[in-house]
Amino acid sequence: MKIIIVGCGRIGSGLALMLSQEGHEITVIDQDPLTFKKLGAAFKGQTLAGLGFDRDVLAQARIKRTDALAAVTSNDEVNALTARVASEIFGVPRVVSALHEPRKAEIYSRLGLQIFDPMSWGIHRVADLLNFSPMNIAMSIGNGDVEVMEIEIPALLVGRKVSELMIPGEISVISISRGNKSILPASDTIFNNRDLVHIAVVASSSNRLKKLLGLV
Repeated sequence: MKIIIVGCGRIGSGLALMLSQEGHEITVIDQDPLTFKKLGAAFKGQTLAGLGFDRDVLAQARIKRTDALAAVTSNDEVNALTARVASEIFGVPRVVSALHEPRKAEIYSRLGLQIFDPMSWGIHRVADLLNFSPMNIAMSIGNGDVEVMEIEIPALLVGRKVSELMIPGEISVISISRGNKSILPASDTIFNNRDLVHIAVVASSSNRLKKLLGLV
């Protein structure tokens, strides 16, 4: 994957190093070029000095062929603007934005931004948001103890009951979207092909959910 990281602070530099080591093509953008020293000599990605929402800078970063972007500067407004430019103007498939002030969460959610709290989220969890997966994190509740996952129902569950994908206290099917309509399912609701399902799962039970979905 090609990933752009805007902001080379603690989270940005950590993300860049980890994702680069995993074999991803990384470009780091920061207004202060001195921050690139945090990446060290071993970093094999690209660095660009400039504003993350500047279209010329993003063009240099080859944003049109980018798979994901993380806006992780210390400024919420810069992160939000960068995320919107990447998503709405350049059509980057996966965009996440750090949010330092929780009171702004509702506003940014209305803008359609995928946000996370850098105080409670570790670098590995942010990396999970950036990586494509059959299980997408739609929302994290509290300190990440409960996550709402968004998935397209796999073929092995088509024709099966919702109850087969539920574990009391661990995994719960919240909603099913079919075409332009969403429903709150009962335990005996049958999954249809191409159902988009939202599932609440306790973080410690994510592997059990993967097994139920046939992903492991």
